[in-house]
Amino acid sequence: MKTIARIVALIVGLATTTAIQAKPVSPTDSLVIRFANRTRLVIYAPDKAGIQALSNYDLNKIVREMGMKLDSVAGGQTAISQGGDRFLKDTVLVVTKKKDGVTIVINDKGDTTQTLSRRRDQGDRDYDRARRQKRDRDRGSIDYGISFGLNNFVQQSSNPAYPEDNYDLRPIGSRYFALSVGAMPTISRGKYASLKLYYGVEVAWNNFMFEGNNVAEKTPAGVAFPDAGRELQKSKLTVCTIGIPVVPRVTFYNTEGRKICHIGLGGYVNYRLDSYRKIKEADGGTDRRHSDYYLNNYRYGLMAHLGLRSIDFFVKYDLKPLFQTDKGPDVRTLSFGIGF
Repeated sequence: MKTIARIVALIVGLATTTAIQAKPVSPTDSLVIRFANRTRLVIYAPDKAGIQALSNYDLNKIVREMGMKLDSVAGGQTAISQGGDRFLKDTVLVVTKKKDGVTIVINDKGDTTQTLSRRRDQGDRDYDRARRQKRDRDRGSIDYGISFGLNNFVQQSSNPAYPEDNYDLRPIGSRYFALSVGAMPTISRGKYASLKLYYGVEVAWNNFMFEGNNVAEKTPAGVAFPDAGRELQKSKLTVCTIGIPVVPRVTFYNTEGRKICHIGLGGYVNYRLDSYRKIKEADGGTDRRHSDYYLNNYRYGLMAHLGLRSIDFFVKYDLKPLFQTDKGPDVRTLSFGIGF
């Protein structure tokens, strides 16, 4: 009877310190726990209700009553304190929560309660990391984004018909704005890195705001940037495009499976939807005129991503000139900014 009491006190004492979510068992299932002294405790349950019925018992009362009967055991203390941090010296149960139930391991090496707590915490972290990794692998759903940035011209070759002073841009006024929708499935996933592929559709507005009082005009010979002959608040040329970006990405993770950063390098193809020039007079009046301004309808280029968690820094560079050959300055567009 003393041996059985020791076993019951041990199991009950552990139950007061560790919340165990039991997995439903069939009538033929059983739980067998072996102790160092060759004693075994076998628990059978006819159905799920039998396991759930264990919560109806006053475990604290059972511990107190069994503790009074256990005065001594050779080799160590047997009393179970109110805090639940004292157990039979030669028997320790390590309980680890898993996705599909609970794993119980018998350990007789005298591990401390702190060590066992760390092991349980590590098991929880491994489980959470596995869930994040699965969610990351399965993520291929639609994702929406918004980007802000700046534009600039990159001169490829000089042309006397188009002096650079005529189309110099204001650094802050020449803004980039885009709305995107896309997906980013995982191609390959490792413990600390994964390879993904971002692709989607993007509608972007490139605003080229001129430094002086120059305005964009379409002439039979090509686009021109004459001086307006009066003081203007601003003068700009806006190009609206729809594009398809494709960017392979490498994403890095820490030991807990959380994303640290990502880098990507890919390309895009754009088609011009609309373009117009807008002038804002000194008195606040505006003049807006739509035209193609000899812009190339199709443009393509390279883009790079550098991400920190949910923030994405980007750089885009057109490989094709902004204007048609001999119809405007030989410039490419450079855009950079931040996306969410």
